[in-house]
Amino acid sequence: MGISNKAPTVEVLIVEDDVRIAEINRRFVEKVDGFQVVGIATDEAQAKEQLDILKPHLVLLDIYLPNASGLELLQFIRQHYRETDVIMITAAKEVDAIREAVRSGAFDYIMKPLIFDRLQETLLRYLEFHRELTRLNESGTINQSDVDRLLAGTAKKETNSEASYLPKGIDKLTLVKIVQAISNATDGLTADQIAKIIGVSRSTGRRYLEHLVSLGDVYADLSYGVVGRPERVYRHKK
Repeated sequence: MGISNKAPTVEVLIVEDDVRIAEINRRFVEKVDGFQVVGIATDEAQAKEQLDILKPHLVLLDIYLPNASGLELLQFIRQHYRETDVIMITAAKEVDAIREAVRSGAFDYIMKPLIFDRLQETLLRYLEFHRELTRLNESGTINQSDVDRLLAGTAKKETNSEASYLPKGIDKLTLVKIVQAISNATDGLTADQIAKIIGVSRSTGRRYLEHLVSLGDVYADLSYGVVGRPERVYRHKK
């Protein structure tokens, strides 16, 4: 039987407990040619059921799930669904979590706030990898150059790093620090408070906060305080 010229469609399962974010991720994925979302799961039980029924090529997996660990689900997928690959998408900043995801065989690890161009870059690399595997499966032979192409497909291109997709004036490290500070605050923070915590000017702190608001990861309320002067208080969306 000859090799098929038709490019395979990558079937994707999204595992995300926030329905709104899951829908955004679905739209992002389906904007990239060659990908189709075949299911959305909001907890571990749904994820395992859909994995069994759908047997997707790729899973977009959040580390934090209700009453479950995304890392444990990643290990479950690698053990029971060897032909299914995983891209982790999460707000987690812990080095140990990233290390564990990489060791457990995640194809890539993308931090929230999710940027479409960053996701697209990963999906296109995965599409190259998936198509090369399909070609090799159909040909039935493999040589060193084939292996080299596969490894090149899984290697992240540093020139297309996430930082290159940030707006002008927004630094990745400062953005991460501000997200962490907002996430750890119980009652929200003002631009003045963020500026003192991070060590930047109030105008810089506000610029970063408004950027996060525009992405939908942070929301702002008006607080009138003790003198009646309104202030914007920023809170992280859980």
